[in-house]
Amino acid sequence: MYTNKQILNVSFPIFLSLLAQTIIGVTDTAFLGRVGEVELGASTMGSLFYICVFTIAFGFSTGSQIIIARRNGEQRYKDVGPVMIQGSFFLLIMAVFVFSLSRFFAPSIMRFLISSDKIFDATMAFLNWRVYGFFFAFVNVMFRALYIGITRTRVLTISAAVMALVNVILAYTLIFGHFGFPKMGIEGAAIASVIAEASSVLFLIVYTYITVNFRKYGLTQFRSFDVDLLISVLSISSFTMMQYFLSMGTWFVFFVAVERLGQRELAVANIVRSIYVVMLIPVNALSTTTNTLVSNTIGAGGVSQVMQIMKKIAKLSFLIVLSIVTLAALFPEAILSVYTNEIALIKESVNSVYVISIAMLVASVSNVYFNGISGTGNTRSALMLEAFTLVFYTGYIFLVAVYFKAPVEICFGIEILYYVLLLITSFIYLKKANWQSKKL
Repeated sequence: MYTNKQILNVSFPIFLSLLAQTIIGVTDTAFLGRVGEVELGASTMGSLFYICVFTIAFGFSTGSQIIIARRNGEQRYKDVGPVMIQGSFFLLIMAVFVFSLSRFFAPSIMRFLISSDKIFDATMAFLNWRVYGFFFAFVNVMFRALYIGITRTRVLTISAAVMALVNVILAYTLIFGHFGFPKMGIEGAAIASVIAEASSVLFLIVYTYITVNFRKYGLTQFRSFDVDLLISVLSISSFTMMQYFLSMGTWFVFFVAVERLGQRELAVANIVRSIYVVMLIPVNALSTTTNTLVSNTIGAGGVSQVMQIMKKIAKLSFLIVLSIVTLAALFPEAILSVYTNEIALIKESVNSVYVISIAMLVASVSNVYFNGISGTGNTRSALMLEAFTLVFYTGYIFLVAVYFKAPVEICFGIEILYYVLLLITSFIYLKKANWQSKKL
């Protein structure tokens, strides 16, 4: 049974890595918020398109992480490397495929979704550069899967810090045109993000070569493409790939609906989304920890301890989020001022901050139990629960945002409903389903 200290030792580096990665989004939002509302809204739409595609790779890496963690728990260390190597090859091929599709079809997709000509033009200026990041981001997530799976998470903090530092410097330089560089605005933000992702991958390659025992983890097995191994990984990963894509896809739909409310409403939603993502960092860190510790525990023969682990992590998550939410509720305008210096925009965003704060309290528990289900290897069931919940999510968006054209804070109310439904369905599954006997 893991202690709170052991849980935090695994989750804290993941937290720091997610924080560093989130700085990229926060930086772009803060910088572009001072360029103009069009650029701010366009960066949201472009980033969401990019993330929707990226979640395919992230879902694959999550499935790989579950398998790596299981092998690590079983002490079958030599079976770890082949999963990492084959996964990296597969995702590089996938990166070429989605890059090509994005270059051809992104303009038509975004033209259909975005009603404003100005926001559309700015979005495409952003995406024309941003899609090059697929080649680096898709490899990056496999390193993440490896290190989380074997519970060596501290390196993720360093790699993410490298990425954040490079992005902040380059974004400041290229967006505003400092140090002799041209003023590139939203295109500068995209270029900075791509270079930052490339720097992170380079760091991880060098770090892995220097510090990891290649023989122990089977990282010397650069054999020909192993179809059987890939099929085995996809039997787990295909469901997490679909799950993350659906989840982010509906989040994208949310912003498409808000964009139709107006340019100002989209700016409000983008700022609040950025705060929301920051608040989710400790929850996501602990949820990822749940995923890998559950899989490691089952691999070590400790199925009976799984529910206790999830309960302990959920309690930690709730207490941490409660402190964050309290600060957000007490000082919303101070937090919002980081993103914009426009007083009216700050005041219009306050109510939405209150709404996402309530959602965060539920998310702190629901995400832990939901990710625990994936950690057991029952990714198909996790997908079904996610899909069931997202039906209500999508219905709410169209009813409230599209049909009634409600204020942004009412639109954000869907986040509360989403996490309540996810918590209820996860609890029912863990109590009633036969998840203990899943083999990987």
